[in-house]
Amino acid sequence: MNRWAPPTADDPAAADIAAPLDITRLLTTITDNLVGMIYRCRIDAIWTMEYVSEGCHKLTGYRPDELVFNTRVSYDQMTLPEDRERVGRAIHAALDAGEAFDVEYRIRHADGRVCWVLERGVGLRNAHGQLAWIEGFIQDISERMAANEALHEAVRRYRSLFEHATEGIFQTTPEGRYINANPALARIYGHDSPDALIAHLHDIPRQLYVLPERRAEFVRLMHEQGAVRNFESQVYHCDGRIIWISENARAVKDADGSVQFFEGTVIDVTERKQHDAELEYQASHDSLTGLPNRSLLRDRIEQAIVKARRDSHHVAVVFVDLDHFKLINDSLGHHVGDRLLLEVADRLVACVRGHDSVARQGGDEFVIVLTEQHDENETIAIVSRLLEVISQPWMDEDQEYGLSCSVGISCYPNDGSDPDALLRCADAAMYQAKASGRSTYHFYTPELNQAISERLELENSLRHALERDEFRVYYQPRVEVASGRIIGAEALIRWDCPGKGLIPPDSFISIAEETGLIIPIGQWILAEACRQNSAWQRAGLPPISISVNLSPIQFRHAGLVSSVADALAQAELDPAYLELELTESFVMQDAERINVAMQALKKLGVDIAVDDFGTGYSSLSYLKRFPVDRLKIDKSFVRDIDSDPDDTAIVRAIITLGHALGLRVVAEGVETPAHLEFLQRHGCDELQGYYFSRPVPAAGMEALLRGPANASCHCLATLDTHTDSACGCEAQVFE
Repeated sequence: MNRWAPPTADDPAAADIAAPLDITRLLTTITDNLVGMIYRCRIDAIWTMEYVSEGCHKLTGYRPDELVFNTRVSYDQMTLPEDRERVGRAIHAALDAGEAFDVEYRIRHADGRVCWVLERGVGLRNAHGQLAWIEGFIQDISERMAANEALHEAVRRYRSLFEHATEGIFQTTPEGRYINANPALARIYGHDSPDALIAHLHDIPRQLYVLPERRAEFVRLMHEQGAVRNFESQVYHCDGRIIWISENARAVKDADGSVQFFEGTVIDVTERKQHDAELEYQASHDSLTGLPNRSLLRDRIEQAIVKARRDSHHVAVVFVDLDHFKLINDSLGHHVGDRLLLEVADRLVACVRGHDSVARQGGDEFVIVLTEQHDENETIAIVSRLLEVISQPWMDEDQEYGLSCSVGISCYPNDGSDPDALLRCADAAMYQAKASGRSTYHFYTPELNQAISERLELENSLRHALERDEFRVYYQPRVEVASGRIIGAEALIRWDCPGKGLIPPDSFISIAEETGLIIPIGQWILAEACRQNSAWQRAGLPPISISVNLSPIQFRHAGLVSSVADALAQAELDPAYLELELTESFVMQDAERINVAMQALKKLGVDIAVDDFGTGYSSLSYLKRFPVDRLKIDKSFVRDIDSDPDDTAIVRAIITLGHALGLRVVAEGVETPAHLEFLQRHGCDELQGYYFSRPVPAAGMEALLRGPANASCHCLATLDTHTDSACGCEAQVFE
């Protein structure tokens, strides 16, 4: 059957369909099923209800018959007191204006809950035209109000976060204008407020970014990736400073994918960037001088090589090593050594051009990278000036010091094509310069590779020499002029190196000082000399004094006094039979402090001698106060006393000076009868040299001591019969 066809007489339901519409029933059904309450109330003091729909119970918790005519409770009493007056004013205002009203307020439900309701109504007039009733509808809006409250709370929290965030928050157009900004962003950029920032920065790429292309890169990433993470740039602060920022942002797009604006956060990372820069600087620069260190030096050489290869130039790597720096550093202290290194660094920088580099390799070693070199003469001119500048005297706390350096030079491309090769070659050339007499320069030659290998081999062997018992002590007697007897001997170290024979000290002592091995070697010879002297005395030989040279490094060692005391105690040797020798140049470098150390040694009961006297510059006032027992005239003055008037005058003056100070005077290097006759005639107290004996092993020294009253010791070895070059020609232990 067609559902839209009109009913027929045969259809049983036709009569019902055609029945008249029951409006009352329809309205009742609608009213009873509405979610809310339809009402009619009087316009009186308590809004007396005349009618409420069935929705009343769900809305208020009361049945309609309990509200109508205020049977149990009046609706007005259900309204919260704090809202009641406001609601009344709103309704009366609408009624007076002849308008419908719409008001939200709270009621207390029968179960005690507070509910939000929305009431809409209109006033009705009686037959006399007076406002008598209100008809309207009340519905529960608690859920909506809760949702609104949650939304407002979220907005409030967002606004609080936005306003009080420590990170800058922004929204900008792709074209480069600010739409929104928070106070933190204004502070980061130095503006008083977000409004001031937005008003000022209307062209972000040019006004804000130091490099406008960084903003262009920011925009490109936004369009391509939709976001940026940790995007770092330099920007201008409002006061003109340049700061670093890091941005995290995303692109906000509309439904069709078009970018509407960018939003994100900004943090000021200037402090971190500065810290990173400081760490990077510290990692690549020497902490004392501020010069590039070894790591950055390699990079500078690599850059110079690349440029030289491109421009067909040469590069010179100049290795500079200070002469005798360890002596100053170890004798005067590291604070003086540091000041000296700073002075040298300044002098080196002043010698080079702006495109050259000066670096500190370490210790007292510096490296200069000379770029754009055309020939060897150009390099020589710079190095010659360098040597001249470094050699100028240095004044420190009213004390003058003489300086010099040894320089080794390697060149790209002749000597190597990488930093390591050039540095290695320059280092080898520097050692050749030292071997040539110091205070000079030397260019690298292929032959130096052999010298480097030999030195490394010698250094490696030296590290094991002590444990392998390869050191020997030789003794050179010291003769008293008045009696002709041997009254002492100088202990001189020799190295019996397997495969190389007897090595004199001048071939290995400098290596021992550089490697720190001088401390255990010095302690060994001190102990051995004391032990041997004690053994001779126990064997009944005439007691003599043994002189042991002290290295400046050994002298500065904190355990020197205790090591001397231990050596004497272990050997059971009377301290009166031990003499310690210090060179004049070392003694005068830090006279006050060294004097204190000497006093500590003198308390042990040992003698102290100043060796190589006359080669340095002594202050007589200091020398008078030193607890010194002997002055040893350097052999360089004794060699020509019979032919050189200057040497003659110097030796006579030293003898006179020593006696005036109450000191015994020893002449070293006595080799001829003429030497002996001159020194005897001018009152020298003691003599030492080949005229009497070359340095001999302990057994040879014992034979000399057992000789007939030591009277013929000068015949044992003369200059004419001396052929043993291995003895070192009276080379000092630590020279």
